[in-house]
Amino acid sequence: MSSITLVGTRLADPGREFVYRGESSACEGCPYRSQCLNLSEGVRYRVTDVREGAQTLDCAVHDAGVTAVEVEPVGMTANVPSKNAYAGSKASLAGPCPHTECPSHEYCEPTGAAFDEEYRIAEKLGDPPHDYCMLDRDLTLVEFAPKEE
Repeated sequence: MSSITLVGTRLADPGREFVYRGESSACEGCPYRSQCLNLSEGVRYRVTDVREGAQTLDCAVHDAGVTAVEVEPVGMTANVPSKNAYAGSKASLAGPCPHTECPSHEYCEPTGAAFDEEYRIAEKLGDPPHDYCMLDRDLTLVEFAPKEE
């Protein structure tokens, strides 16, 4: 389900994804607070549409101002332990990985995911992009379902 919110004009491109991090201290006293702070913290969103004719409004957080967009929560691609990794099940990330040069690193530590949370698997995608795990983990690449709001 989509929501209308305000985002920085630099983020206002259909298809752009971001993780909503909540209120900044610079938001205090802003007249647009109710339009900006209406998303769920820690949820990954995708801009689906930029509102036609929307003005650019001044913002203390975004240097180029904010504009109205439609967003929807989206899932994310991640590596999880292979045991019980199937569509419909819940899984957690295996844990932090110091090997940032690994082709799977972005999936072992996906932006917007927490290590201590469980996520519902929407789809099992198969083998991860790495040839072998330097931490000797048996991992499967999955698509997490969007977080429930």
